[in-house]
Amino acid sequence: MKKFMEFLENILLPIADKLNNNRHLTALRDGFMVALPLIIFGSIFVVIANLPFLDKLLSAEAYAAYQNALGPASAATLSIMGLFVIVGIGYKLTQSYGGEAIYGGVVAVAAFLILNPQELDGVSGVIPTAILGAQGMFLGIFTAFISAELYRFFVKKNWTIKMPVGVPDAVSRSFSALIPITLTLSIFLVIRIVFSFTPFETVQNFIYTIIQAPLTALGSSLAATIFAVLLIQFFWFFGLHGQIIINSVFDPIWYALNDENLKAFQAGTELPNVITKQFIDTFLVGMGGTGMTLAVVILIFLIGKSRQTKELGKLGGPAGIFNVNEPIIFGLPIIMNPLVLIPWLLAPVVVTIFTYFTMSIGLVPKPAGIIVPWTTPIGISGFLATGNSWRGAVLQIVNLLIVMAIWWPFLKILDKNYYEKEKVKN
Repeated sequence: MKKFMEFLENILLPIADKLNNNRHLTALRDGFMVALPLIIFGSIFVVIANLPFLDKLLSAEAYAAYQNALGPASAATLSIMGLFVIVGIGYKLTQSYGGEAIYGGVVAVAAFLILNPQELDGVSGVIPTAILGAQGMFLGIFTAFISAELYRFFVKKNWTIKMPVGVPDAVSRSFSALIPITLTLSIFLVIRIVFSFTPFETVQNFIYTIIQAPLTALGSSLAATIFAVLLIQFFWFFGLHGQIIINSVFDPIWYALNDENLKAFQAGTELPNVITKQFIDTFLVGMGGTGMTLAVVILIFLIGKSRQTKELGKLGGPAGIFNVNEPIIFGLPIIMNPLVLIPWLLAPVVVTIFTYFTMSIGLVPKPAGIIVPWTTPIGISGFLATGNSWRGAVLQIVNLLIVMAIWWPFLKILDKNYYEKEKVKN
């Protein structure tokens, strides 16, 4: 065990540290955080628009009118979430360099729109909303990174217009950004023109065909999800925020899968994906936080004898209900504690497999694409994430019992160890 721990520490920690401090991954994570309030707003109204049994209480015409009235809430947020993420990434990346962040955000959006088709069904001057959502997410991410870097490069070269003293600050900043923005967007315009002579016609088609579609298919697999979950647990075990590191890479894939399910849910057709952003957030993280430690809190109240674990349960219980589990992770502790390594790694994998198969065979509805706030308590989050299905709530309870069963013998040993030490001290 000691050699294994040393191996993990020597191999994984340097990699995780670099990823955790990577400027671009940080901007990617923060870009999604910029979009999150808007995404949640849209998700709330998707839930309200699809309340259970409402279609039975209202006539078909009244129900359609009701949904049409609430539809713009999700259409203006969830359906074009990629646009908000692009602004966020460009803004945050430019800000990290100490530049004018707002120009980093707007140049990213402009560059993205230049690379995309501006025609729909033969009508020019129309931008398809589909590319502003998850479908255009990958191109948007690459564009935001490149455009922000180009903008910073030109600013650093001091290729700017200097206004005389006395000119209002807002006007001066606008003219200072003029040349860097012009040069940056000109490069993207040339790229667009070049791609117009290829079989792909647009950069969006190229990215979607060559990169996004294969990665999305890979990210929707059970094997890739288990791998991601294991890495999250590994990094947390060494005190690193595993979700920040891994989600920065997987979130674009999971959100794209989420968007596919949302469109199918709104259209009333079969949901295509089991693995989505809400699969992870609701049926793994949404059960007490990373590692589903609400089960550990409950076990502490059931079998805990030592004063240390009992006090920890009182401290971590209220926070765990809302999926905040730092008291448990650092207080039990889980970090660098060999006694809990096996359940810490095993429980999320077992729950991932169990949840995947219950949804695959139709026992529980697949996630409907509705973004549920991560602080939503267990039961409620499962109900909402599966499109207002009680079976989603029941699945969370069953998952909780599975985690409790896996943790029980290990927590029993740990608690006994603490109890014996307390008796010696007394």
